[in-house]
Amino acid sequence: MGIAEITGVVLFAAAVVLGMLAWRRLRLLREGGVHVALRQRLDDSGRGWHLGVGRYRGDEFVWFRVLSLGSGPNQVIRRDGLEIATRREPTGPETYAMPTASTVLRCRATTGEVEIAMGPDALTGFLSWLEAAPPGRSVPWAS
Repeated sequence: MGIAEITGVVLFAAAVVLGMLAWRRLRLLREGGVHVALRQRLDDSGRGWHLGVGRYRGDEFVWFRVLSLGSGPNQVIRRDGLEIATRREPTGPETYAMPTASTVLRCRATTGEVEIAMGPDALTGFLSWLEAAPPGRSVPWAS
């Protein structure tokens, strides 16, 4: 095979992968997803953010990383035991990896701490979901 054929195969494979990523993102958004950035490595450098799509599934908030070929969620956050520790505006270096006009929530869950950044509409929905725990469950400070 010549260089032209190898280049064609590589470009075709890249187009297929990009098409699969675009299809996955559209499918998640059409199923009730919202744009959310998330990071698990908490530090002051502003690094470690990943764009994704979040979806509510009963008592779970599941998050799918945009640039992932996996079919399952990358992060599952359960409503019980979830507490919002702080709320802040993103710093300068962080804004590149977040939805427009985002608010950053540092949350404590049973699996550890995580930061979630979402726009105003998604934030309203997230706080409503968190506060709408079934009767009999205590909800830690949510807003």
